[in-house]
Parts: sequence; C-alpha cells; structure tokens
Amino acid sequence: MTLTHRLATPDDLGALRALVDLAIAELQKGFLTDEQIRSSAAIMGLDTQLIDDRTYFVIESDGVLAGCGGWSRRATLYGGDHSATRDTSLLDPAKDPAKVRAMYTHPAFTRRGVGRLILGLCERAAAAEGYTRLELMATLSGEPLYRSYGFQEVERIEDGRGGAPVPIVRMVRTIRNEPGVHSGP
Repeated sequence: MTLTHRLATPDDLGALRALVDLAIAELQKGFLTDEQIRSSAAIMGLDTQLIDDRTYFVIESDGVLAGCGGWSRRATLYGGDHSATRDTSLLDPAKDPAKVRAMYTHPAFTRRGVGRLILGLCERAAAAEGYTRLELMATLSGEPLYRSYGFQEVERIEDGRGGAPVPIVRMVRTIRNEPGVHSGP
C-alpha cells in the first residue's frame, strides 16, 4: 500500500466530513460509551480554517481517502467549525507550540501509517515556520499513536459540552531537530 498526501481544498469538504463522522463513530468504540461517542461529535470535527490556512492534509491510498489531519498556527486546540470555543488568534512560534488538529483515519486504514504520516507532515511544516513544540488534544483511541510518536501527557480533562463527558488528553512534544527540519528562528 502506497500513501500519498496533498493539501486539502474546499472541494474535499464533503468527503472529509463523511470520513470524520465515520472515524468518530467507529474508532471510539471500545474506548467510550455510545453516549460519549455521540457527544464526541459535538466537540470534535473538521475546522475549515485549517483548509483556508493551507495546513490541512488529505492522505490517500490509490486514490481512496485514507485519512486527514493538519496543524495550526492559531490558538484553537481542538474542535470543529461548530465549536463555540474556536480562537483564530495567531500563535507566536517563539513561545507557543503549533497545534496538531483534526486527525482522522478511515477505519479501513488504521495501523497502516496514516497517522504517523500526518504527524510527520505537521512537524516538518511547523518547524519550517519556526515552531519548536507541538501540542494536541488526544482522544483515548488516538493516545497510543501520539505516545509512540513522542508526545507526553500534560493533563486529562473531560469535555461535557456535547452532553456526556468525553475524556481527552492534552499532550505536547518537542519538534525533533532532523536534517532538513528547521527547529528555531
């Protein structure tokens, strides 16, 4: 299986929203109750600001949508277009971590490198803009991937805005200083 990537465009919105809904509904099973999964849809989702900012990636395998995700130079840590807590303020790379946002994998493509590919793309792009740290809000199902990539837990919270409280984990990671990766101003 070969994975390819490209920046998402507004033409991708229908397919991306379908993928997000499917990933939330299927990949949270075994981690959350049915009520928490329904609540997750209210606190998670696609943030089209990432597409407008050209920081959101589409991952495909032989032309089939396998996943999506991106990073942000804005203050919002998680949530979709419908989230009332979105903050479009720009971050300062000298002091703020870039935000890894809205990562979703199609259930047929889990554990095939989609998530790691997105994380690598985000890390390199954020480093190129002078960021030295990454921050994200992990679902319980995504937490093992992020830990394996080097993210460390900062805090565990529950977000009850969707009805049932959904456990999520704020995590951070220092950007690796690799050849070709700019990690400072």
